[in-house]
Amino acid sequence: MHTEPDCLFCRIASGELSADRVLETEDVVAFRDINPQAPTHVLVIPREHVSSLDAAEA
Repeated sequence: MHTEPDCLFCRIASGELSADRVLETEDVVAFRDINPQAPTHVLVIPREHVSSLDAAEA
């Protein structure tokens, strides 16, 4: 699995940084945003680093 050591999201996905997780699967991690813009504001990120949407696989 490809990760980037300086990527905040990679560090959250790996568990290096804490987050209020609401869902974890083999492929993604979902957690509450630390600065919510709505009553329910959840970020869903892939466990593997993706440098751009063009590089993402379906």
